[in-house]
Amino acid sequence: MRIWLAAIGRAKPGPELDLFTQYARRLTPPLTLKEVEEKRPLPVLERKQREAELLLAAIPAGATVVALDERGKSLGSEVFAERMGRWRDDGVGDVAFLIGGADGHGDAVRTRADLLLGLGAMTWPHMLVRAMVAEQLWRAQAILSGHPYHRS
Repeated sequence: MRIWLAAIGRAKPGPELDLFTQYARRLTPPLTLKEVEEKRPLPVLERKQREAELLLAAIPAGATVVALDERGKSLGSEVFAERMGRWRDDGVGDVAFLIGGADGHGDAVRTRADLLLGLGAMTWPHMLVRAMVAEQLWRAQAILSGHPYHRS
């Protein structure tokens, strides 16, 4: 199963990128990062629509889509690992995690998503969310393989 992370914005060197890279490198198969952005100064609704188009174009057709969304479902690490394991065991070829822009996801992403996933009620910096997703993917792999990284 291939794992994709499509995100609005380009990461700049710094601790958030370093942390993301640390966890992304541990994943097998490796996590594929696709960064997209709309540079034109569009009104909010148009920008969200355009960002949704860019995100969906960056991932493989037919991928299982997980949209990171503040209103999404909050899953514990073990439940998240079970979901990832189920997709793997069901033969899902691609799972794509989508991180929207500052104003959230456009309707096209929310409609296309197989899962709206929240990382809690707090708002997180988008560059830190990349690291948080990569860490949870690594943790899920550790849980599924019996690795001692996760302690419950």
